[in-house]
Amino acid sequence: PPAEKKEAEPPVKDEEMKEAAEEKAAAPEVADKMDVDEKADDEEKCTEVEMIDPTENLKKEDIETLTNSMGFSEIRAQKGLINGNGTVEGAVEWLLNHQDDDDIDAPIEKVPKGGSAVVAQSYKCNECGKILSNMANLELHANKTGHSDFEESTVLKKPLTEDEKAAKILEIKSLLKAKRAEREEVEKAENVDREKQRRFMGQEMQKTREEMEIEARKRMAKQRRKEKEDALKERQRIRAELEKDKRERAANKGKLTGKLGIDGYNPSAIQYGVNPDGTPVEEDAPAQKKKKAPPSAAKMDEYITKVSSYRAGGDGGNCLKILKAYIGNVVKNPDEPKYKKINMENKAYKTKVKPFLGAKNLLLAIGFAPTEDGTALELTEDADMEVLKQASAKVEAAYEKYMK
Repeated sequence: PPAEKKEAEPPVKDEEMKEAAEEKAAAPEVADKMDVDEKADDEEKCTEVEMIDPTENLKKEDIETLTNSMGFSEIRAQKGLINGNGTVEGAVEWLLNHQDDDDIDAPIEKVPKGGSAVVAQSYKCNECGKILSNMANLELHANKTGHSDFEESTVLKKPLTEDEKAAKILEIKSLLKAKRAEREEVEKAENVDREKQRRFMGQEMQKTREEMEIEARKRMAKQRRKEKEDALKERQRIRAELEKDKRERAANKGKLTGKLGIDGYNPSAIQYGVNPDGTPVEEDAPAQKKKKAPPSAAKMDEYITKVSSYRAGGDGGNCLKILKAYIGNVVKNPDEPKYKKINMENKAYKTKVKPFLGAKNLLLAIGFAPTEDGTALELTEDADMEVLKQASAKVEAAYEKYMK
């Protein structure tokens, strides 16, 4: 910097430092009486580093040479001389190597007095303006406040003295104690509210439970009343039926014409030893049984459908397979006697044909008949071969459909 600038600067900082030292020597107890309400960062003393313009020492002739003769802009010429050891050759070489830099045309920042580059002494938060002495304090401040805009600063912050640290520790302890007490009060209030809510919910649940029990008792009482009324009506109906039976017996010489119904007691008109027309029944007359209609070839489809309805475990398919073999052998070998007789004691017949409705009826319908001893089915002489062929085709079609 120019000499006249140095002479113009008053020695204010040296005098302030002397006065501060004298006050400290005269009154050492001042440090112990610091106000604990102030923050530690505000208690630190900051010293501003004097900044100067690095372009003031550059030669104007060199700048004119780079700008007028070589065509560089003024700011690029200044940057080239600053970084090129102050010579035109060094400036040209530096500019050729850095002409594509993004910040080549950025303004030239001031540098500390007595140095050639800016030295960061601290960090500054651009959002709140707070000065932070180191990176640890910067991270702590960012985590605490959520601020994220910081920059380096040339302001030098002096660390706290031992007395200041001790005072700050006491302040922090008192703040923590106050916050802990406040948190305990809040938790106590929340616990009281939760207990009130728990009791309220318990009372509501108890009230709901009592209302449900009352409704259940009402329903049970109503059901019991209805059962009693129904029982009373049934007894009255039975008495009326008995009275009616007495009158009817008296009028019909001890006989009744009523029938047993599904609505309850209604005396039957069946008289043991008497026919419905009133004539006596002969005791030695054999009971007449209804005879079932013999299997018919016209019902082949019905019998095959019954067999096909057995789906569990593939039982219907196994039965159709055996029937197909029985009938198919007869159709293919009509003159072979062994295919005209089916042994009912055979395991295959017992397990895969006999248990299924419609299987035996199908064999009987197409011309098989039981033998005298009842152990086999034998094809009769008058069996119709056309019926056998139709049955074979239908069974085979049913088996294929079943297996799909």
